[in-house]
Amino acid sequence: MDLSLTTRTEGGRTVVEVGGEVDVYTAPKLRETLVSLVDAGQYELVVDLERVEFLDSTGLGVLVGGLKRVRTHDGSLSLVCTQERLLKIFRITGLTKVFDIHPDVASAI
Repeated sequence: MDLSLTTRTEGGRTVVEVGGEVDVYTAPKLRETLVSLVDAGQYELVVDLERVEFLDSTGLGVLVGGLKRVRTHDGSLSLVCTQERLLKIFRITGLTKVFDIHPDVASAI
């Protein structure tokens, strides 16, 4: 499975919709997207993980890196995720304390 990424602006924030698998092979594509958004001055990001079928440690690292990057500009990176298998990964790794995780894009904005 490949990775699909789409971005849009909604409510003053940039929403990145992620679909497919985020793993060691596809995570660099997500990293490039997040880096280019921050480099373009987008510091309020929402990453929508609702269509993600698989997320590994490389993908988690990219999300943490994106969060650190926006925070250096006093920005934020929120996640949209309701899938229990992904939420379990965030809980086990302690990342629920690091990320604001929302049930939908509207509440993240």
